[in-house]
Amino acid sequence: MKATTIEGTWPQMCAVFGAVIWAGVAVLARIGVAPIGAIELMFLFAPLVIVPLGIELGRVMGSDTPLTRFARRIQPLAAALAVAALWLPPGRPAGALACVWMVVCLSMTIAAIIDLSSLAKSQPESSTRSTMQRITVAVAQLDLGVGGAWLVASRLGLRPMGIQEPIGLLTAVHFHYAGFATAMIAAAMLQFAAQRQDYRWLRWLVAVVIGMPLIVALGFVISPQLKLGAAAVFSVAVAGLAVVLRSCAKRLDSRTARVLLYVASASVFAGMVLSTAYAVADFRGSVVLPIPQMARTHGILNAVGFCLPAVLGWLVENDATSQ
Repeated sequence: MKATTIEGTWPQMCAVFGAVIWAGVAVLARIGVAPIGAIELMFLFAPLVIVPLGIELGRVMGSDTPLTRFARRIQPLAAALAVAALWLPPGRPAGALACVWMVVCLSMTIAAIIDLSSLAKSQPESSTRSTMQRITVAVAQLDLGVGGAWLVASRLGLRPMGIQEPIGLLTAVHFHYAGFATAMIAAAMLQFAAQRQDYRWLRWLVAVVIGMPLIVALGFVISPQLKLGAAAVFSVAVAGLAVVLRSCAKRLDSRTARVLLYVASASVFAGMVLSTAYAVADFRGSVVLPIPQMARTHGILNAVGFCLPAVLGWLVENDATSQ
């Protein structure tokens, strides 16, 4: 019991301290002390706050392996070094610091590959988790690996496929939030629905949600039309997820969890309007919504308005139902 308690409180403590560090960096950036902009701040909220909570959500859903436990233990140090990596200008020192965060991401990715490889060999009754839920968690962990790789490339000053900054760092942001965090939230929804034998069509909606982040990222490389279309489909799919999230919230045992999921659901629609407007403006070559402005608006809505309360909501509900 004591070990279980420690396992449950450690990520929450890390997220609280991470939020304090993030707020301090934001203040320093605001007064001009820290050489960190809006996009860097938006990214740092992920390793400092969202990822430790997301890893914990995976643990309570049954995704607990030696590799994920290793990632959970080194996450605080790796997140702190990610702050240092973004504090420094691009180059080898910044890239070396970012590599420590990549170790966390790579540990999660290898855990996902192992779980997917064992999925075909396991019998349906051998796991309390549904096949789609396991796939969704695995995709979330794979997305984290992609996001970590883009962070390293960004801090080293590399330009993969000719992609310039800040698109490289934004790709890291994209896979941490639209990829990892959103997929973990979707996996929790699948578990909740499976326990009540409801929302059988939810798996198809989740399949779109976890697949579109990669298509959106490919659109930046292949064609503006693909990027616009994928962004539109992803926005609609996440909006559908928000509708189901609100419906799930009505059935939760914890009042705090219900409020958190209501907030997350409402934030999706506000963010969807901004993301759609940006995609259209970008396609038309307009600068009505520049990238820094999107980071300060859509980025905050997505990180603080959707991902944080949704992940917290499912964790709070799990605590309430496990007592």
